[in-house]
Amino acid sequence: MILPRRTFISSALGAAAGAVLARGASAPAPAATLTGQIGITTGSFFRHLSPERAAGKLRLLDLPRLMRDELDMRVIDLMTATLVDLTPAYLDALRQAAADAGCVLTNLKMNQPGLDLGHPDLAVRRHAITSYKLTMNAAVRLGVRWVRPLPAAKRPDYAVLAEGLRELIDYGGERGLGVLIENFGWLMDDPDAIPAVIRATGPELKAQPDTGNWTDTARYEGLAKAFPFAVSCDFKAFELDASGEHKRYDLKRCFQVGWDAGYRGPWFFEHFHSDLKELVREMGVLRDRITLWTREAQTR
Repeated sequence: MILPRRTFISSALGAAAGAVLARGASAPAPAATLTGQIGITTGSFFRHLSPERAAGKLRLLDLPRLMRDELDMRVIDLMTATLVDLTPAYLDALRQAAADAGCVLTNLKMNQPGLDLGHPDLAVRRHAITSYKLTMNAAVRLGVRWVRPLPAAKRPDYAVLAEGLRELIDYGGERGLGVLIENFGWLMDDPDAIPAVIRATGPELKAQPDTGNWTDTARYEGLAKAFPFAVSCDFKAFELDASGEHKRYDLKRCFQVGWDAGYRGPWFFEHFHSDLKELVREMGVLRDRITLWTREAQTR
């Protein structure tokens, strides 16, 4: 088994929350400092992660150093399922490992199944809000700037969803955290969904468009409508062929849509490969392409 658990344990969350409040929250770096940066999402490494050192595996604690030494990248988007636990000791160790490698932990994707901010049942919504607030306390200890709750599968009432999002935004605002919305779940086939939810919630809600999560018919229109609200982007690439081409959809067009909308990064690679060394190599290929496309766009 790669990790001992994929869901959060209430006692660990409570301990992390108490420790955060006891020591005080340090303010994360402003998002503007990451303009032009390229990084990775830890979900890319999920199948390769191990809580302990093991042959052919990677500890999340060692990922920041790998990024700096082999990819020369410094920003990391975290996913809850890749964290070993939420004890204060582990959160502090991960934050310190990133700092020691010259890396920055920027986002935490709160991928906690079964939580639904837009559910018609008030009790279900309150459970989701309470659970997310506990995870946000852990995010403060990690020093991230943004958190992203997991969208549900079923389209919600926008007013109901917006109420829950605003409560998280208010809670996060007191702790130096912002809240993101991503095209996942019910949003994946609707290019208007992200701006519609932001209009219903308020401008404090920001977008984290994912190039790969859209359905093929919604992708480019959805990106064009989401990027004006974006502070982060999951630049997702699926299989690269033998020549390094991405046949599933046009990666350069995805980049260009963001650039034309005024988005300048950070770009977080979400990419997968069964072989760890090949995954790192292909991330280097993607890094070089974003770098080239940025240079070309800047000289137009």
